[in-house]
Amino acid sequence: MVAVEIPEKALIAKIRRLAKSTINAAVMTGMGDDCAVLRLQPQDGGSSKQPKQNDVLVTTDFSLEGIHFRRDWHSAESVGHRCLARGLSDVAAMGGEPVAAFLSLALPHGLPKGWVEGFTRGLLTLAKRYGVTLAGGDTAQSPDGILADIVVLGTVSKGKSVLRSGARPGDGIYVSGELGGSAAAVAEMSKKPKRKLNPLDYPRHFRPEPRIELGRMLREKGLASAMIDTSDGLSTDLAHICEESGVGAEILPDAIPRASAGKPSREVSLEFALHGGEDYELLFTAPRGKQVPFRMVGVPITMIGEITRGRTIFVISKNGARRKLAAEGWEHFRK
Repeated sequence: MVAVEIPEKALIAKIRRLAKSTINAAVMTGMGDDCAVLRLQPQDGGSSKQPKQNDVLVTTDFSLEGIHFRRDWHSAESVGHRCLARGLSDVAAMGGEPVAAFLSLALPHGLPKGWVEGFTRGLLTLAKRYGVTLAGGDTAQSPDGILADIVVLGTVSKGKSVLRSGARPGDGIYVSGELGGSAAAVAEMSKKPKRKLNPLDYPRHFRPEPRIELGRMLREKGLASAMIDTSDGLSTDLAHICEESGVGAEILPDAIPRASAGKPSREVSLEFALHGGEDYELLFTAPRGKQVPFRMVGVPITMIGEITRGRTIFVISKNGARRKLAAEGWEHFRK
């Protein structure tokens, strides 16, 4: 039997179609956003006063050896940190507050005990910073390589989740922080596979910081009409917003904030900023009348374009020339 490779986007779309046959009223938002949104009925204990109700956010992410990390490139602590950061960033993109995490680990025979301890230490250090409890999970033996699956639960005020589907023509497009730093690290390690990089020179790759506080503030102030985290790269993640919102976009390449990385520190290429993933910044849209600050909770905010009618994303050069922007960020199963 020959396995047929299906591009990730097509695979998700197929599963999404099939899943529509099993709908539960408690699922407010399912596939298509950074987190699923569940609305569970509160237990008031017989009190006449209606208790405050929050929605529950649920997200899950794999960290796979050889795909998301390599033991000869990444310390165990970095792998644990990055594993949890992926889930926390999804909660941030919904404007939520993380609460608990569940970790399932499949480990190959002979893996040193110290590696597992380092992984757990890196994950729990980040968890403590955001008040997240590691509440459970599972373990198993892997036939080849480490597999870590993190499930993160969060909360958000009822009906206030920031979805990917809220962008409208005329909305500004904004991004937090700087882009391309993580991709630059991967490119450097790929060029010289036996050389270990100093994590301090590439912090956005080895120790990414999820923008929890920023996401929450954007929601509370009503600034973000749609939002996503840049886990797959700007071009792909903007395409997700446009697809879910039924809109197009125009972006200005010179406006995109590019990270500096390495030693000596150098600004990354535009290609890394456009298509490099795993920066875990927030990409969001805001209605034209909203005043979005240049900096929030210490994080720079940059306007990079505008939402348009139609379904195409264009890059607009200084001379006004337009070219289509293909979604060339990270996608599993791409040949």
